[in-house]
Amino acid sequence: MKYDLPDVMTVRADGPIRTVTLDRAADLNSVDADLHWALANVWRQLAADTDARVVILTGAGRAFSAGGDLDWITSFLTDQVARDESIREGAQIIEEMLRFPLPVIAAVNGPAVGLGCSVAVLCDIVLIAENAYLADPHVAVGLVAGDGGAAMWPLLTLVLRSREYLFTGDRIPAATAVELGLASRTVPADDLLPEAIRLAERLAAQPAEALRGTKRIVNMYLSQALAGPLQAGFAAEVATMRTAEHRDRLLALRERTR
Repeated sequence: MKYDLPDVMTVRADGPIRTVTLDRAADLNSVDADLHWALANVWRQLAADTDARVVILTGAGRAFSAGGDLDWITSFLTDQVARDESIREGAQIIEEMLRFPLPVIAAVNGPAVGLGCSVAVLCDIVLIAENAYLADPHVAVGLVAGDGGAAMWPLLTLVLRSREYLFTGDRIPAATAVELGLASRTVPADDLLPEAIRLAERLAAQPAEALRGTKRIVNMYLSQALAGPLQAGFAAEVATMRTAEHRDRLLALRERTR
């Protein structure tokens, strides 16, 4: 099957396994407009691939995803249409991942930050390299963590444990992520993709309808629990996008990273 995706995302077929790679390695796979669109639209294409049974999601180079591309996010300060489209697509990413019928294994090969973190923990199984970490730094740049973290983490880990990391944006080392329930298990960095493939092969050999039905029922709980918090979260995030504090912190961060 031919996938209609921008160059920043690749899909490799290996029998029943599809390996989806976020491919902006020089920019640590930060999410720009093209990659954001791809993350929103790849899932229906994968679901239409009748030969696919399992998906592996990973990043090219040394990061899974460093979160939103700062130049793209900064454009929202003056482009309300782009900002609103990013929010619509952000909701689509979450909805499509929750609805996607096949099992998805995240191979978190490096930092998974902001939206990158949200996408990783939305996967069904999260294998994380021992030297990788998760982080959600929305608050640090004056934003509500509306595109996943504030709504999703309390479903996966204890509220009391998740608050500190959401409030501060501190990095969550791989072992701590597993302890908290934000990742399934750690894997030595060199063995991450081979281990993800081994697991994908096991899942591909499982009875397909039983596996899909089990995932569908599990995700019913997530979809029902997330409906209210996600709607409120996106609305609150948009409100903070309009604040002077967000503008000042975002511009200062972009200046430091240039």
